[in-house]
Amino acid sequence: MAADSGTRTLVRPRRRIAALDALRGLTLVSMIAYHACWDLVYLFHADWDWYRGTGAYIWQQSICWTFILLSGFCFSLGRRPLRRGLTVFGCGWVVTLVTVLFMPEEQIWFGVLTLIGSCMLLMVPLEKLLRHVPAGVGLAAAAALFALLRNVNRGTLGFEGWVLGTVPEGLYRNLLTAYIGFPPPDFFSTDYFSLLPWLFLFLTGYFLRRLLAGPLERLDPDALRCPPLCALGRRSLPVYMLHQPVVYGVLLAGAALLGR
Repeated sequence: MAADSGTRTLVRPRRRIAALDALRGLTLVSMIAYHACWDLVYLFHADWDWYRGTGAYIWQQSICWTFILLSGFCFSLGRRPLRRGLTVFGCGWVVTLVTVLFMPEEQIWFGVLTLIGSCMLLMVPLEKLLRHVPAGVGLAAAAALFALLRNVNRGTLGFEGWVLGTVPEGLYRNLLTAYIGFPPPDFFSTDYFSLLPWLFLFLTGYFLRRLLAGPLERLDPDALRCPPLCALGRRSLPVYMLHQPVVYGVLLAGAALLGR
């Protein structure tokens, strides 16, 4: 019998859930569009004030929140978690190496792939403990901790504009503390997702999956199937790795054709 909102062992589905693949594919499309706009503004110097404002920030946050929540949600649905975690973590460091060597002005330290890979690897031993936590309790605790630590990278506790307290400056020291969530003053990364607070958003997705175990079992795996988006969602890692150079190449070719 599948797990309910309590603590019993989760049963992995025999078929992929099309709706999850479609949602991941749709988020990839949104991400590609967002990064195309980023290239236009910051690499091709397009004059677009909106992209530097609140609307674009909300757009960017919707993408990363969805990816991280989905990763936590799907963790217990997949097989070979250690291999998956090592693969994603390794791809994150490939991105870091390439940007540091060839695009130092746009270098990426501890990007979203490094974060998701780290969360997967941490969950390999942690899941044995977390499965004993009631799903509702775990969901509430993870969401609350994410909200409390949302601004920790900036030295405060709280969510966005709500400041509940400050974090000791002595924690913000080096690359290791930046990986955890405490970047030093001279730290720079164009894509930065530290363990704190984002591990707790990953865990929110994990506990949400536990809470919805029953409805997911009754769900038709083919519900909301969209073949193009599902195909994209099933290949999310290679798409993520390749989309930036492809988008940049397309924009560069377009600029050359337009004589800019």
